Amino acid sequence: MENTESILNSRIKEISNHILFIKEKLALQRFEFDSNTYTSDVASQIKIWRENLIDIYAMSINQDQKEIYKILKTWGMETVDLLVNLNLPLDLAIEEVRFYRDTIGEIIKDMAKDFSMTIDDFYNILSAFDSVIDRAIHWLSISYSRSYSARITLAETTAYDLSIPVVRITTEIGVIPLIGVLDTQRASHLMSQALEIGTKFNLNYIVIDLSGVPILDTMVADQIFKVIDSLRLIGIETRLSGIRPEIAQTMVKLNIKLTEKTSSSLHLAIKDIL
Repeated sequence: MENTESILNSRIKEISNHILFIKEKLALQRFEFDSNTYTSDVASQIKIWRENLIDIYAMSINQDQKEIYKILKTWGMETVDLLVNLNLPLDLAIEEVRFYRDTIGEIIKDMAKDFSMTIDDFYNILSAFDSVIDRAIHWLSISYSRSYSARITLAETTAYDLSIPVVRITTEIGVIPLIGVLDTQRASHLMSQALEIGTKFNLNYIVIDLSGVPILDTMVADQIFKVIDSLRLIGIETRLSGIRPEIAQTMVKLNIKLTEKTSSSLHLAIKDIL
């Protein structure tokens, strides 16, 4: 029994070593199908990535699966970084994973036949191999989703920063010109921007200009009032400008009461401060 198991392990190791021996050839094989897809620089980096993938595939049938899964997790995150840096889509990486699953799967099958392996032994090898394939796609998908979400969050933050600028017009006065729909999330970002820039520039007054805001509901108005209260606590007075007739009518209908000074236009608000 021990001799049979030893022979099987030896043959499994031989299959693994054979895959590792021809990994460079296998990595180049895929280029026969996509020779016009990549630039030479991208192709060079993709080739290295493929060789790493083939290494993992070869080890999957000859090493402890828990260790392989740890390697896969790191590989998945590094792969996503590569895709992002090269501006390549996730489905391309998944297609690569599937291509080499089929290619290496054929090698395993042919060598298993040459060694006259039993169906059970062949099944066990193939199960370990398929398990790694599943984990590879799993970690690729999770890592890519996390990376994509992080990029979206960063883009949204940048967009909010750009859409809520604090313009310093004198040593004491800053203006926040708001344009477009002011939802609760954007209004919340207004709070952090106003406090941060107001403190940084040591402003005494901030004018929040609503000339470009088409709609003002109770929730958004409440957020603006919280911004005003917060600024007051750090010694900054606030003025609201650009209160157009339609916004004024909406505020009356919604019973929104203002205690701060308001102006119909920005220049009148600044004139009043000066």
